[in-house]
Amino acid sequence: MNKQSRAQIIRQRLTELYPQPEIPLDHVDPYSLLIAVLLSAQCTDKMVNKVTPQLWKLADNPQAMSQRSVEDILTVIRPLGLAPQKAKAIRSLSEILVNQYSSDVPESMEELEKLPGVGHKTASVVMCQAFGHPAFPVDTHIHRLAQRWGLSSGTNVKQTEADLKRFFPVESWNILHLQIIYYGREHCSARGCDGMKCGICRELYPNRKKPITTLKA
Repeated sequence: MNKQSRAQIIRQRLTELYPQPEIPLDHVDPYSLLIAVLLSAQCTDKMVNKVTPQLWKLADNPQAMSQRSVEDILTVIRPLGLAPQKAKAIRSLSEILVNQYSSDVPESMEELEKLPGVGHKTASVVMCQAFGHPAFPVDTHIHRLAQRWGLSSGTNVKQTEADLKRFFPVESWNILHLQIIYYGREHCSARGCDGMKCGICRELYPNRKKPITTLKA
């Protein structure tokens, strides 16, 4: 079975399992999504969703957030990983949005990636889930499954993204990245599957004899 055939099976099975996957991070607009994705670095979505309601009580828009101190923000998000850096980034990017973008989140990968604390993955999530532009954000689940499914070598996240974009049609990217995340959490987790246990792994590689060691992002 070649890579394109595997990709077709993967897309079919994921659509059967997750026909309409929801964005796992709670948000109401591009700004709240941007902040939530920023907070999710080295942290679970579940933890972020516990913290953000209190953060929105503190400030729920760039203007209000830019008027809060870093310490105020840190007090709320302290339970999350990398909280001090994230608090500084949230305060700084909020001020930039106010001063340079009239408090709007820019609808541009280039402009998003210039914001403090916003890397390529975060910008990609905002572009596809807030604005509907085709993007394929790659998190640890997607990076792992792309290797187990023989679609990417796992050399780095950038290469994984490029490989997946090549094998899946552009109109599927925005929903597919969510589907893979859910599948990676529920069926093909880092410890729960080794490339030989979950349904998709067994269907793609019925004769696989040895566990797959995946490279981290």
